[in-house]
Amino acid sequence: MNMKKTLLALAIASCTTPVLADEQKANKDDIEHITIISHGDKLRTESGSATLLSEVELEKYEYDDIHRILAKVPGVNIREEDGYGLRPNIGFRGVTPERSKKVTILEDGVLIGPAPYSAAAAYYFPVTTRMTAVEVFKGPAAIKHGPQTVAGALNMVTRQVPFELTAGIDIAAGSDGYAKAHGYFGTDVSKNLGVLVEAVRLQADGFKEIDNGGDSGFEKNDFLFKTKYLLDGEQFDQSFEFKLSYADENSDETYLGLTDADFKANPYRRYAASQPANMDTEHSQFMFTHNVTNDVFSMTTRLYRNDYERAWRKLGKLTGSNASLSDIMTDPLYYEREYNVISGQQNSVEAGSNAMFLVMGTNDREYYSQGLQIDADYNFSLLNLDHQLSVGVRYHEDEIERKHFEEKYAMTDGFAVRTEEAKVFTTQNIESTEALSIYIEDTVKFGDLTVSAGVRGEDMDMFYTDTVDKDDWQRKSTTIWLPGVSGFYQLTENAGVLFGVHQGFVPSSPKQDSEIEVEKSINYEFGGRFNDGATNFEIVSFFNDYSNLKESCSQSSCGIDEELDQEFNGGEVNVYGVEAQLAQSYPISTQFDMPYSFTYTYTKSEFQNDLNSDFVQWGKVEAGDSLPYLPDHQLNFEIGLAANNWETNLNFKYVSEMKEVAGEVVDKPVGVNTLEGVKTDASLIIDLSASYDLGEYGRIYGKVDNLTDEAYIVSRRPYGARPSKPRQFVIGYKYQF
Repeated sequence: MNMKKTLLALAIASCTTPVLADEQKANKDDIEHITIISHGDKLRTESGSATLLSEVELEKYEYDDIHRILAKVPGVNIREEDGYGLRPNIGFRGVTPERSKKVTILEDGVLIGPAPYSAAAAYYFPVTTRMTAVEVFKGPAAIKHGPQTVAGALNMVTRQVPFELTAGIDIAAGSDGYAKAHGYFGTDVSKNLGVLVEAVRLQADGFKEIDNGGDSGFEKNDFLFKTKYLLDGEQFDQSFEFKLSYADENSDETYLGLTDADFKANPYRRYAASQPANMDTEHSQFMFTHNVTNDVFSMTTRLYRNDYERAWRKLGKLTGSNASLSDIMTDPLYYEREYNVISGQQNSVEAGSNAMFLVMGTNDREYYSQGLQIDADYNFSLLNLDHQLSVGVRYHEDEIERKHFEEKYAMTDGFAVRTEEAKVFTTQNIESTEALSIYIEDTVKFGDLTVSAGVRGEDMDMFYTDTVDKDDWQRKSTTIWLPGVSGFYQLTENAGVLFGVHQGFVPSSPKQDSEIEVEKSINYEFGGRFNDGATNFEIVSFFNDYSNLKESCSQSSCGIDEELDQEFNGGEVNVYGVEAQLAQSYPISTQFDMPYSFTYTYTKSEFQNDLNSDFVQWGKVEAGDSLPYLPDHQLNFEIGLAANNWETNLNFKYVSEMKEVAGEVVDKPVGVNTLEGVKTDASLIIDLSASYDLGEYGRIYGKVDNLTDEAYIVSRRPYGARPSKPRQFVIGYKYQF
C-alpha cells in the first residue's frame, strides 16, 4: 500500500494548511454546495462546465422525477424506465445512462450510491422533493469528485438547518392515485444551536394495467433529522453538524415489457406473469460534518455511513422452453405457447404439453458504504498572482453482498401462483473495496485569464468472494493518476471563453479479471459564455476519446442470466458533441414578465475498431457504428408568464430516436427477430405548471405532466417494449414560514 501512504501523507500535509474560499464561509445562511456556482446577473468566470438548479427552479414544476429535473441541463442523456424515476438512468456526455453507474452521485457532498466502487449501479436514489438545489459538474469541473470521472458528478443539496423558527408543508394529489405529503420544521434551540426535522411520503397506484388485476404502483417514505452547532472564534469560525436519514420504498415494478403489437394496442398493459413483481428497499445514512473557516481558509471534514438493502422479485425466465424472455417478446408468433403462458391466456401446466413454469428471481442484496472525507480551500498570493488551492482526501470502504434466489410459479387460469418447490439460491457472493483518493487543484488568475490545474489519484484494493465456493475468490489492486487542466479567458465584461482537458476513469468491479480493463478516456471541452444581466448564453463543445470503453450486463440492460454482472471491453470509442443553453426574461409590461430558456444537446459516437462482442447491446460492431441508447438530438424549451401573484410555465422536451443495439446480433436464433436495426421512438413531451400565491396563506399549484398524453417506447430492454408515463394531473398546496 505504498500508494495509499503517499496519498495520505500528501493529504495530511495539505489539509493542515488553511484551505476554503471566503465565499464558502460557514454561516447560518450558507447553502452547502460542493462548489459555489454564481448564477446571478454577472458573468460566471469559473472554468469547466457546471450547472446549478436552485430551489426556485425546482419548485416550478414540483417534479419528483430526477429525469425531468435534469432535462434543463445540457449534455445529460437519459434512459427512462418506470415513468416515475424510481430507478434513474442518467448519463453525461454520451456515457451509458444504465443505472447512473458512470456518474458520481452525491448528497451534501458525499457518495450516496449503495456501493460506488464495488457495484456502481445506483439502485438507490434520494427523494428529489426534499432537495433545495441540484448541481451538475461535467468535464474538468468534475476532477474533485470520483471515482467515476469520465462523465461528471451530480450533487443534491438537502435543506439547511435554520436558526430561527421555520416550517413548511406541501400536500398534493393527482391522477393514478398519486399523493404527496411533505413537511419540515426547524428552529433554534439556543443562539448557536439549530435543529431540523423533515418527512416525505410519495405514493401512486401506477399507470399500468396488469392482466387479471394486481398492483403496479409504489410507496416511498423519507425522513431527515439534522442538528447544527455554530462556534464563533477570533481567528476561525466553526460549525458541527449531525445528519441522520432513513428511506424505504415498496414498488410493484417489473422488467417485463410488451410485444410491439401489444404496445400499439395498449402501451400501459402488463402481462399476468408480472403480477408477483415487487421491489422492497431500505436506506439509512448518518453523517457528521465539521467546518472551520475564516476569510481565506476553510476546511470541511465529513464522516459518513450508508446502509442499503433491497429485495427485487421479478420474472427472469420460463422453464420448459429454450426461448429467453427477450426472444418471446420479439417474436411471439414463433413462440406462441410461451407468449400465451406469459400473457395468462394459457395455463403453464396442461395435459399433452410440456410443463412450463415462471421463474421469479429475487435479487436480494445488502450494501454499505462508509468513509472519512476532507475538503479544503486556501486563498493566497504568490509572485503577485492570486491562487486558490483546493485539496481533498477521502478514505472509503463499500461492499455488496448478493443473496439471489429463484422460486417457481405456475400460470393457472390467468394468475401467477407460487408452487410448493423450495427456493433455489443462484448467486451468493461478496464484492468489497477499500479506496483512498486525493485531489489537488490550483486555480491561478493571470489578469483576464483564470487557469485551474490539478490531479486526482485513486488507489483501490478490491476483494471478491463466492460465499458458497470458497475457492472462487480474487483480490486485485488498481492505482491511477488523473490529471486535468481548464481555464476561462474573459474577453469583455460580459463574455468569455472556456477550455479544458482531463483524464477520465471508471473502475472495473472486484469480480472482473485482468482481461477486463478499467475504462479510460481523455476528455476535451471548449466553449464560451455571455451574460449581460438580461441574456445568459453558453455553448460548449466536447470530445471524449476513449482508449477503452467498458460496459456491463445487468438485469435491466441485457437480462441474460449467464452474463449478469459480467463486464465487457469495447475498445477505442469517440463521443463528441455540442451543448448550448440560452435564458432570457422579456418584460411584457410593468406587471408581466415572460422568462424563457432553451437547452440543446447534440451527441455523436463512433466505435474506432471492428468488434465482435458477446455483450448483447453491441454485437458485431464495425468501425463507425454508434453506441446504443444515445440520442443525436435533445432539445428543451421552456416559456413562462409571471405577474405579481401568479406564474405559469410550459416546458417542451424533445428527444430523438435511439438505437437498441450498436451492430449486428451475433448468433441470431432461427425464427427470432432481434433488436438489430430497431430504434426507440422519438418523443416530444409537454409539461404545464401554474401557481397562485396567496400571500401569508401559502401557495396553490397545479401541473400536468405529458400534456398531450404522448405514448412512446422508451426501451425494449431487457424484455419487451416499455412506455413513458402517460398524462398526469396534480394539484397541490404549499405553506411555509
